[in-house]
Amino acid sequence: MDVDLLRPLVPQVLGVLVRRYGQFETCEDAVQEALLAAVEQWADGAVPDNPRAWLLTVATRRLTDLWRSESARRRREENVAVQELAQVVPGPGEARGDEHDDTLTLLFLCCHPAVTPSSQVALTLRAVGGLTTAEIATAFLVPEATMTRRITRAKESIAAAGSTFAEPAAADWPARLQVVLHVLYLIFNEGYTASSGEALHRVELTAEAIRLTRAVHTLLPDDGEVAGLLALMLLTDARRPARTRNGALLPLAEQDRRLWTVPLIVEGVELVSRTLGRGPVGPYQVQAAIAALHDRAASTETTDWPQILELYDVLAELAPSPVVTLNRAIAVAMVDGPAAALALLDTVADDSRLRQGHRLDAVRGHLLELAGDTGAAHAHYLRAAKRTSSLPERRYLQSRARQFLPVR
Repeated sequence: MDVDLLRPLVPQVLGVLVRRYGQFETCEDAVQEALLAAVEQWADGAVPDNPRAWLLTVATRRLTDLWRSESARRRREENVAVQELAQVVPGPGEARGDEHDDTLTLLFLCCHPAVTPSSQVALTLRAVGGLTTAEIATAFLVPEATMTRRITRAKESIAAAGSTFAEPAAADWPARLQVVLHVLYLIFNEGYTASSGEALHRVELTAEAIRLTRAVHTLLPDDGEVAGLLALMLLTDARRPARTRNGALLPLAEQDRRLWTVPLIVEGVELVSRTLGRGPVGPYQVQAAIAALHDRAASTETTDWPQILELYDVLAELAPSPVVTLNRAIAVAMVDGPAAALALLDTVADDSRLRQGHRLDAVRGHLLELAGDTGAAHAHYLRAAKRTSSLPERRYLQSRARQFLPVR
């Protein structure tokens, strides 16, 4: 059966159950059992006319079975908080039926105040994004074991708080919105450049991230960061058709820009133009402005690198991180030369968050190549290739290294 059919249905079904019954972990278990039943019963292609309703029915039955068991009754007696169903009141003018897509609601529900912000993101990536613990760990630049403990603690914190979810009040939305946007950003990134496996793209993830971000933008059309994130996704996804050739990864400088998706670029640029300068500037707006400069340039040589560097300087002030430094180093190389960029890389060389992945070595290899130190570039490209779990990225880095084989 088509696994891609199930992926977008999981958060929708989970969202309905959590909204109705309020017990996240129990609902999650029920959905997982429904998925197993679907894989078994739909294997011969006998997919029901309404897969979402089928999954919801089976998952609800699993919940009923759990609650009828003696152990479930004892747990309910010990925890008064779960004796009543969570009450969720529709917003103004909003009518919710069984066919309502609760994925967006689930995003906000997962941002539970009993859980730390970083764990909120991790839990939501699991529930809504369908990412594995290893993929989430890669996004956070931490070991997988660390992320496993973080997700476990998040569930324990929710259980300690009563195991119930309630839709956030209007006053709570701004704080939760920041986590929601971060989750959508990470889901999109995993879809645009998969952290592992043979495929470079996971289109179902990028499409779902864009769909949900559009939904948030519809709810909050005047929020600059929501618009900025949507613009960033559109401007980035526009390049996807040109990122590979015969299965091989192509860097931005080698892409055929005629293959870029123009309508996405037009929409993204319009969002950026409408947003920047009309309110507080945030990191997503700045990243979208950088992406717009890349997308509007005819080539790498004609790109406005000085302005991109200025924007990275702003981004480094708003949201400093080692990843921002790596990206800023590329702009520094284009404006001030590779030596200055290599000096900038040295400032994050000992950052523990970069030791888990390949990015630092990949960027250093590129800068050393620009500087003419092909021997060192070869070594760093090879080291980066060994550290990535993405086969397309590994092949690309190995091909870069082969260009600079040491002379014997």
